Amino acid sequence: MFKKSRRKIVAAIMSILVLLWVGTLGVIYASSYFEMKKQNEQMLQAHAEMYSLPNSFGEMMPPNRPRPDGNHGFNPGFDPQSPMFQLSTFYTVAVSYDGDILEIKNEPPTVHTNDDLLNLAKNIIKDNKSIGTEHNLAFYKADKGGYTLVAFMDNTVVNESAMTLFRYTLIFGGVALVLFFFLSVFLARKIVNPLEENYQKQKQFISDAGHELKTPVSVVSANAELLSREIGDNQWLQNIQYENERMGMLVGQLLDLARTENVTPQMEHIDFSRLVAGEALPFESVAFEKGLNLNNNIAENISVIGNSTQLKQIVSILLDNAIRHSKEQGEVWLTLTKEHGYAKLSVINKGDEIPVEQREKIFERFYRVDTARNGEDKHYGLGLAIAKAITTSHKGNIAVHCFDGFVEFRVQIPTL
Repeated sequence: MFKKSRRKIVAAIMSILVLLWVGTLGVIYASSYFEMKKQNEQMLQAHAEMYSLPNSFGEMMPPNRPRPDGNHGFNPGFDPQSPMFQLSTFYTVAVSYDGDILEIKNEPPTVHTNDDLLNLAKNIIKDNKSIGTEHNLAFYKADKGGYTLVAFMDNTVVNESAMTLFRYTLIFGGVALVLFFFLSVFLARKIVNPLEENYQKQKQFISDAGHELKTPVSVVSANAELLSREIGDNQWLQNIQYENERMGMLVGQLLDLARTENVTPQMEHIDFSRLVAGEALPFESVAFEKGLNLNNNIAENISVIGNSTQLKQIVSILLDNAIRHSKEQGEVWLTLTKEHGYAKLSVINKGDEIPVEQREKIFERFYRVDTARNGEDKHYGLGLAIAKAITTSHKGNIAVHCFDGFVEFRVQIPTL
């Protein structure tokens, strides 16, 4: 139980850290990407606006006329004299409307050949793309009045720097997460250890109290029996005997719970089918006295590794619980099957539905769904706690299900 709590705490801490880490990286890199994309668009548009095609005499034609606001149509705040713009590498391909190549600017010689740039420009014009990225080249297509200009900007260095930064971020982030994992394990132990110590003290107290109460209960029982022989029937003496019997039942259940939780049972190969059938036999008469019919459906040759005394106790607890809480003139179904490597023991009775919020709590010690009862029926809310402890010691699980007016307790134990 406490190991599971530690794992949950570690998982919660690590999940929060991973989400924060991934979220922070996502925001940073997404913001950087969109900012870089915006800058690329601005610089490519500026370069395209400033581009001039030589005339037939080899002279440069003037670029687009400035707008009344004094710029060439650049976005507000963009400075064409900025170092980033001046140091960027641009390539241009000018193509006439008829498809003739007017000019390719690729100076000084770069890793991209004229044919590469030309093929990319033709594909961009053919696909009607206006702006985007191809092979580490950001591009922008502009209609220059008589011809189409495709401007490229080389982002190889920027992309490589971004990938290097991303790799180192992953490496150092992974190392940090490993360190945080060990820190979260340490914190989980610090959080859970006091709870585990208190739980162990509680179990030890139950065990000690059970043993301490066993002797006076036996003494009171023996003396009450001797006194009844001396004075005969007496109302006050009968009350003493009745309450002492109740106390003896409670002490017995406390000792059973303590043994189940604190002592590792001796395990052996058990024919679980035969054990369940034998333990269910005495309950047929108990069910009959209450006007109930006990139906058995027990598959044969189901074997498990377990403790026969404890497994019998599980069957007894579940059948006793089902018979006591069944409606009169009804039926109780006991089923044992083998499914997916588990022996599934199911006990179903017709009774009041257990509220959803109480279905886990009923396996806690001293918990009772019907709070009005106070042990008058010699049951103190320990039976299901004992059943859960036994199931856990056999590496199985126990659960309760309610459907259509029926209540089912289901135990699953690994088979051979």
